[in-house]
This record gives sequence, C-alpha cells and structure tokens, in this order.
Amino acid sequence: MKRFGLVLLAVMALAVAARPASAQSIRWGVGAGLLMPMSDYSDSDKMGFLGAVGGTYNLPTGLGIRADVSYGTTSEADGVPAHTTKLLGGMASLVYQFGSAGPKPYVTGGLGFTNAKVDDQGSTEFTYAFGAGVSLPLGTGGNRLFAETRYTTISAEGGSVKYLPIVVGISFGK
Repeated sequence: MKRFGLVLLAVMALAVAARPASAQSIRWGVGAGLLMPMSDYSDSDKMGFLGAVGGTYNLPTGLGIRADVSYGTTSEADGVPAHTTKLLGGMASLVYQFGSAGPKPYVTGGLGFTNAKVDDQGSTEFTYAFGAGVSLPLGTGGNRLFAETRYTTISAEGGSVKYLPIVVGISFGK
C-alpha cells in the first residue's frame, strides 16, 4: 500500500515537472463525509465515516488526472457480532469537468488499491470507482467547495465490498 502511494506521488510530480510553470494547474483538496455500505457489506456494517486528501492535475481541455488517498471506518450492523471495518485506499482517476466558470459539475472514474481490515485481519485488494460531483467557487480567490460521490468496489476473493462515499470538502490551487 505504501509503495502504491509513493508511485502515485511520483507520477504526479513527473506530470507537473514536464509542463512549463505557466501551464500548470494543480488543485489540492481535503474532504470528509459518510461511507454508506452497499450490497453484502450493508448486511454486516452500518454507515460510517470517510476522510480523503488528494490532488488533481488539470489539463486545458477540462480533463484532469487525480491521485487521492482515503480512510474510512464502519462498525457492525444490528444483530452482527461486534467488529470494526477499516478501509485505507489510494486511487488514480481521470476527472472531466464541464464549464469554465461558476459551478463546475464533473465526472470521475479510477483504479487503485484498498486495504480492507476487519478487526485484525485484512488484505490489500484491487479497487475501482466511478462517480460525479460539483465544485462551487468560494469567494473571489481560487478556493472551491466540492461535493461528490463515487460508487466504489473492492475486488476480493469470494466476492466484493461495495460502498458509496458522500464527501464534502474544499479544494485550492489553480
């Protein structure tokens, strides 16, 4: 998991270094929200919390390359033995935003790895996600408020873990 995070950071650094300074457009962001288990995951766990941090390298075409890291936790649903589920993941995504000013809706999809741990047992598995969001300007500076969701699937032996995070946060940069 640590290697994957380092690889994502290295790719972002190389992408930034390869462009002239005047053409760079990176937005950094931090967000938090609800983690809603879906499918079989919702049978064993109830809604939890999620936090995320990441950066998006924006191209002039409206397309962007995002790298982010998230951490979420849920606990047992009623009638299920006591346990805690922790999800730590890293993802590389493509983001396409619509519009050039004001509110900017966007769609995103990506691939990554997530370490899913129930109490003391866990494994790192392939993850994919797709979703949508909107960002709104905050004042006259470059800061933006965003809200997004991404249907996320962690592939695992014998099934998959599916959840829907609903995240609200702030992004800053160009």
